[in-house]
Amino acid sequence: MQRLKSSSGAAIPGCRRASARRGRSATLSLLSGLLILVAAAIAQTASEKPSDDVRRVGARLQCQCGCKDSLSTCSMLECSFSKPSKERIARMQAAGFSDAQIIQAFVRDNGQGIYLSPPSALGWIVPYVSLGFGLIVIWGFVKKYRKPKPLAELGSAQADDPALEQYKEQIEEDLKKLD
Repeated sequence: MQRLKSSSGAAIPGCRRASARRGRSATLSLLSGLLILVAAAIAQTASEKPSDDVRRVGARLQCQCGCKDSLSTCSMLECSFSKPSKERIARMQAAGFSDAQIIQAFVRDNGQGIYLSPPSALGWIVPYVSLGFGLIVIWGFVKKYRKPKPLAELGSAQADDPALEQYKEQIEEDLKKLD
């Protein structure tokens, strides 16, 4: 680091400490500002999240914004249906309405299309049955085409060509000469 010098060429005392203090002060200000922004973002996000009770009821109702998700899982930004509906559910729960009464009120106001019924047993079984069937098909395919047939099933190999018989006899004679 360079020391600041006066016009006469002499070093200015304490200048190095002042610049270090200014650097620390700027860093501290930046970090505290960042901390305030993070705290504000977390506070805003926490206040917008619905409670578990609201999500439980919202999971039984379809959002009407066109996304085909439930009220609990609607991912559209600034959804014009989901947010007011969640607030309405929270108000109705605070007033003492049961889940069934809240769902009936939404069905009455918006029609039967808003109700999402829980998955039936068929909805839970079909994926597993399909997976099992696919594994059986793959296993059968591998079993059929993986193993070559044994040579005994193909029959004995006989040379019908007389030229091959001649070579075979010549090989046998050569083998006898080697012994």
